[in-house]
Amino acid sequence: MSQNPFLIAPQDLAPTLGRAGLSVVDASWYLPAQKRMAAAEFEAAHIPGAVFFDHDKIVEPGSNLPHTLPSADIFAAAVGELGIRETDTIVVYDGMGLFSAPRVWWMFRTFGAGDVRVLDGGFPAWKAAGLPVEQGVARTRPAPFQAKCDPSAVASLAAMRETVARADTQIADARPADRFEGRAAEPRAGVRAGHMPGAHNLPFLSLAEDGRLKDAGALRAVFAEAGIDPDQPVVTSCGSGVTAAVINLALASLGNRQVQLYDGSWTEWGSAPDTPVETGPATVR
Repeated sequence: MSQNPFLIAPQDLAPTLGRAGLSVVDASWYLPAQKRMAAAEFEAAHIPGAVFFDHDKIVEPGSNLPHTLPSADIFAAAVGELGIRETDTIVVYDGMGLFSAPRVWWMFRTFGAGDVRVLDGGFPAWKAAGLPVEQGVARTRPAPFQAKCDPSAVASLAAMRETVARADTQIADARPADRFEGRAAEPRAGVRAGHMPGAHNLPFLSLAEDGRLKDAGALRAVFAEAGIDPDQPVVTSCGSGVTAAVINLALASLGNRQVQLYDGSWTEWGSAPDTPVETGPATVR
């Protein structure tokens, strides 16, 4: 069994399926360039008893950003319809191994769920282990979810402006190096290329191996190479707030409880007309 309290291995999850108080959540989501349809893949095959979490629908209505964290009431209503309670053991997985599941892990924790795990290796590891799958839409029974948002988990645009101006908190950007450095155009129209002044580049893929989160020693080495002290406060960012949560998961796994996620991420910062933007490799100030 994994010693990481935020992960669960497929072979440990399998014998618990169907037990009261367990909710399994398929949190798959893909970029347009990946040409995969998460909902369709869920209906074709998923872990028995799992429900599907739609990243594009469980958001704040009316926001002009792609994945804005909803209010506590909206989140509670959406996941309650899926039959999930905040007192459940909630296991989240995705179809890439370690890509979009940490975002939903972070959301459940932000709204007060006490026992949330990420399936180690995701659905690819589940299938590779020869474990059962089922087809079709999820069979759900609505349940009450008592949501209470932890505001300390989330950084706003105003807070990020202050963080950048003060240069007193580490910023970890999970995007690939070519986007961070401004060598590649952003996938969303109207978003400038580059990064926030003072940010460190920590591509989320560097934290995983074969779709699994690296062990503590390897994680610390990755943070050190990126110039980040994993024991000090960190605010994470990415393109739209999804893969930043991989960094949050890694830092939580190392015992850091001083971590925020910038929910608007680069889509918000890079599209604002007056935010400072740098290009090129990270520079430590």
